[in-house]
Amino acid sequence: MRLMRIDLTGQRALVTGGARGIGAAAAEALRACGAEVTVADLLSDPPVDVSDLQSLEAAFAHAGELDIVVANAGTAVFHRLDETDDAAWRRLIGINLTGAFHTVRLAARCMKPRRRGAIVLTASTNSFDGEADLIAYNATKAGLLGILRTAANELGPWGIRVNAVCPGLIRTDLTAAHFAQPELLKEYFRHIPLGRGGAPEEVAQAIAFLASPLASYITGATLLVDGGQMAAKFGIWDERMGRFAGDHWELPDSPSTTA
Repeated sequence: MRLMRIDLTGQRALVTGGARGIGAAAAEALRACGAEVTVADLLSDPPVDVSDLQSLEAAFAHAGELDIVVANAGTAVFHRLDETDDAAWRRLIGINLTGAFHTVRLAARCMKPRRRGAIVLTASTNSFDGEADLIAYNATKAGLLGILRTAANELGPWGIRVNAVCPGLIRTDLTAAHFAQPELLKEYFRHIPLGRGGAPEEVAQAIAFLASPLASYITGATLLVDGGQMAAKFGIWDERMGRFAGDHWELPDSPSTTA
């Protein structure tokens, strides 16, 4: 069998949130593979707000027929449960979840007539866990997996594939505060088997793969791009110390019982 390269020559793509971070890297990766890419972002010209349906519809109309849509736009706020106000909650729901829903729905309407297409969502390792201080973000990223699975189920008969990447700790504007704290970062890396954070380009390569014919029999899938973080959720084996590197606890003594 001849090994294939990702070739998207002649395909047209739209990337939401494509002006920086993972989105910008995804747009560049798709272009490098031959695709014609439209970026839909608050920083693009014209600006596109994915939480505003009319704004998003205009972006799709401008892009024309599409073969690939990457629903990447998203943001985060760091607040505890009891400190998260309704305005912050609604903002994240509007951008991360409703924006993704509208993006996928518009993509489906665009792709159905030609019975083909690839949609890729940017979810997160937070789709699966309950990291503190991120309740609104976690809820929206978990919700993306519901959109993913249902859309993959409904659109498969139309030849449209729907998949998601789930990045872990990636160096972007949203994680700049993490990367600015060496001691915190060192502790965080102890829970990642590869021992480091990721780069936007590493997520972009996964997006390009899922959007390409190389993933022609993959739909409804979540591809973790996290350095093994989720695989090591209960600790990483440290051969030098003969224990799990994530262990900071001891089991309590079992209470004694008498007959």
